[in-house]
Amino acid sequence: MFKKLDILVLRSFIGPFIATFFLTLFVLILQFFWLWIDDYVGKGIDAATILQLLLYLSATLVPLALPLAILLSSIMTFGNLGESFELVAIKSAGIGLLRFMRPLLVVSILLSGLAFLFNNNVIPIANLKMKTLHTDLVNKKPAFDLKEGQFYNNIPGFSIKVGKKEQDSILKQVIIYEYTGGPQDNIIIADNGIMRVTPDQRFLEFSLRNGWRYQEKSDGNVSTSELTRLGFKEYKKVLDLTSLTLNRTSDSVFKNRYEMLSIRQLNYAIDSLNKYSFKFEKRSVNDLIIYMSFMKYLDSGWVNVKAPAVKVKKFRELIPDSSRNLVIDQAVSYLNSIRSTMESANFEYEARQKDLRLYLIEWHGKLTMSITVIVLFLIGAPLGSIVRKGGLGTPVVFAVIFFVIFFLTMNFGKKFAKEDVMSPFTGMWLPVFVLLPIGLFLTYKALNDSQLFNKDFYVKIRLALNRFLKRKKSSEAEAS
Repeated sequence: MFKKLDILVLRSFIGPFIATFFLTLFVLILQFFWLWIDDYVGKGIDAATILQLLLYLSATLVPLALPLAILLSSIMTFGNLGESFELVAIKSAGIGLLRFMRPLLVVSILLSGLAFLFNNNVIPIANLKMKTLHTDLVNKKPAFDLKEGQFYNNIPGFSIKVGKKEQDSILKQVIIYEYTGGPQDNIIIADNGIMRVTPDQRFLEFSLRNGWRYQEKSDGNVSTSELTRLGFKEYKKVLDLTSLTLNRTSDSVFKNRYEMLSIRQLNYAIDSLNKYSFKFEKRSVNDLIIYMSFMKYLDSGWVNVKAPAVKVKKFRELIPDSSRNLVIDQAVSYLNSIRSTMESANFEYEARQKDLRLYLIEWHGKLTMSITVIVLFLIGAPLGSIVRKGGLGTPVVFAVIFFVIFFLTMNFGKKFAKEDVMSPFTGMWLPVFVLLPIGLFLTYKALNDSQLFNKDFYVKIRLALNRFLKRKKSSEAEAS
């Protein structure tokens, strides 16, 4: 019987989970394109590159889509079973909710483990590919799009204008201005012509007719400049379009960023940064001792600490009059050098500390994003059994509420950790600290058949409260 029960629960869960996972992933992908659509439009990106971008983007969004899919599908599964009274029948047979939840809890633990492996092994590669491709697409120049009556300036060294286009290849009133960067400029003006792009998309060819070519030569002196005019019946001009193509950046440019590293690589980077911090603190203490020792005996105008007059006098009496100013100047110069070195080292130290926080944030994030799968299941399963509503109505409302809580706590925790308001551990585990008590509370309420989200329960409370108020008013009226 228990095997049949487990199969029933798993079958009820698999369908909603697959559907909600891909639906959530689709929504997150749309959100990404909504933010970056302006940087992609008009650049002539081919379908293969778009599919490649979608593949990398989907992989990077899986850690965010999986917890939401678990939350929504678990609410739908237990809500459907509660709505059809199957959950009541199972409980009446003496089977507890925890036993009923056990197969899906095992599935959630397995998904959590798979999520960790995915975050540790696949996500770094996907982030690397995604970052490289996204940077290349953002930096890519717009595709060649020649419009009537407007100068096109995206080809380096050229500005092109046409009066009229017919069938996108036959041109009227063509002007091609070529700027060489030197003391001469070339202008080509033609009545008409034909434009075509070579099959390899590398060159743009103009076959022009009935026009003039103007070439100005100058050595910087206006009086000696020359203007040459050449008329032609047919003239062919070839422009290089390689600057408009997508130039792929090597993956090695971003491979050492914290988002591109696994747990093992993050451990190595964190250990290196910790060793640097220890060496810096030890060196800073030594420099500070030297610095304060000199400041104790020098009475310089640029320091805030003034040495006692007696000690300064004794110190100066040890130096001959002829060398006193020179020695003091050298000491002050040495102090300035130490202070400059300390300020520079402190700046580098703060930058390394910020890097250390980012690496620690990524390290903890790989764990929290997988543990959140279990935490959100512990919210969704008991919540569905309490609500007893299936479909996409009530479950979606509750799923959105708890996912917003998860998303906000995750982003606030990461932001606070980056700004050193919280430690990386506290900031990245903040969603778990907030949601886990809610999950345990809902599980406790579900085990005790709570009416927490039952509409009739609150209606009965309201009616009972009204009756109490009426009785109180009646007793007060009789007493008066």
